[in-house]
Amino acid sequence: MNRMMFMACCYNDPEMLIDPDTVYPIRPECRDDAPKTRFKPRPGLTLSPKRWKLLHNEEGCLDIAGMIKRVQRGGIHPTIKGEVWEFLLGCYDPKSTTEQKNQLRQQRRLEYEKLKTKCREMDTTVGSGRVITMPVITEDGQPIQDPNSNGGERPSSVGAEQQTSSDTPLPKEVIQWKLTLHQIGLDVNRTDRQLLYYESQENLARLWDILAVYSWVDMDIGYCQGMSDLCSPISILLEHEADAFWCFERLMRRVRGNFVSTSTSIGVRSQLTTLSSIMKAIDPKLHEHLENLDAGEYLFAFRMLMVLFRREFSFVDTMYLWELMWSMEYNPSLFSMLESNDTSKANTQDENALKQCGKFERKNLQEAKKDEQIPLSVFLVASVLEARNKQLLSDAKGLDDVVKILNDITGNLDAKKACRGALKIHEKYLTTVKAS
Repeated sequence: MNRMMFMACCYNDPEMLIDPDTVYPIRPECRDDAPKTRFKPRPGLTLSPKRWKLLHNEEGCLDIAGMIKRVQRGGIHPTIKGEVWEFLLGCYDPKSTTEQKNQLRQQRRLEYEKLKTKCREMDTTVGSGRVITMPVITEDGQPIQDPNSNGGERPSSVGAEQQTSSDTPLPKEVIQWKLTLHQIGLDVNRTDRQLLYYESQENLARLWDILAVYSWVDMDIGYCQGMSDLCSPISILLEHEADAFWCFERLMRRVRGNFVSTSTSIGVRSQLTTLSSIMKAIDPKLHEHLENLDAGEYLFAFRMLMVLFRREFSFVDTMYLWELMWSMEYNPSLFSMLESNDTSKANTQDENALKQCGKFERKNLQEAKKDEQIPLSVFLVASVLEARNKQLLSDAKGLDDVVKILNDITGNLDAKKACRGALKIHEKYLTTVKAS
């Protein structure tokens, strides 16, 4: 009886009738060209604000298994996406109380402010509400004159403690960081510009600040193109800039390897190699056809993996896809792993821990695939290719045809179907590899 009453409440809940496109409105002149949104909150399937509250006990501890199950079924209601993403990405321990979460949140906000203050000392544009789009420094550390200031230095290029002069050269890491600032600005100005949200200079500057601080924190990688596409939804969803920064930092822990580059290669190439192995195992005919078209290195999938399908889905559907993927990849040890940099995962013999895992992660643990951490996104690309198997085999006569066929999927993909297909290919791949 209670369940029936709850379901009736869900179906009559006005919050579940919300149109996500009204939460993230598109500029009128861009509506015709923007991919159509498929995701709609569904009563009984989508994690609703009411269900989210019920998943916490009196102390604030979260029933993570219940959350993962619901997100996998129907995604997350737009009004609670930000706080749920923080758990999916491992910002907080689901076993922590409300008081513990608040303490950690405050601690991180203070840490972010220290990092941002340090960046502001090196370049006063940080936190100013402005965005740098022109180089402010040469590769040898000399400030570049602002063409609009009668020969003077750019105001942004002179920090409170870092005034450049011939006898006090800037440290190498500061020069390296400053060289990225205008590239961040150029990318920020191009990111999700179809959204009304980014008509605000304040919102553009907020995204730039987060990326500028991250570029300083992760000096080994700094900033790379594609990061703005990953950061933008998080910056929009989380109200406090510091919370958005740490959520983005957690996301980067997952995909950071894609951005590691050398003089001859970039990290995402390893995932393309893995994709090639998967396709060869599950669909040797299509793989051979792509090889004959000089597409066997799967470079056409570079963008999909680099920015997690940002171009193939609408803004709303991208967020839906991400939360489906993260819930399916979820491991209950995620928070402790990230806090301690310990890669040990949930015990495969612990049934309770397995219940708290997402579908994809549970299968990996059951198959004891600890040495091969292939992300779900790679299987997702494989599912997209498999869904277009016949068209690729019959119509693709060259690499350009492959690219055209895959470009045509923009706005025509169903996120949930794609994830289901990825899970099936994952299972097929594990079976094929085990038999070989």
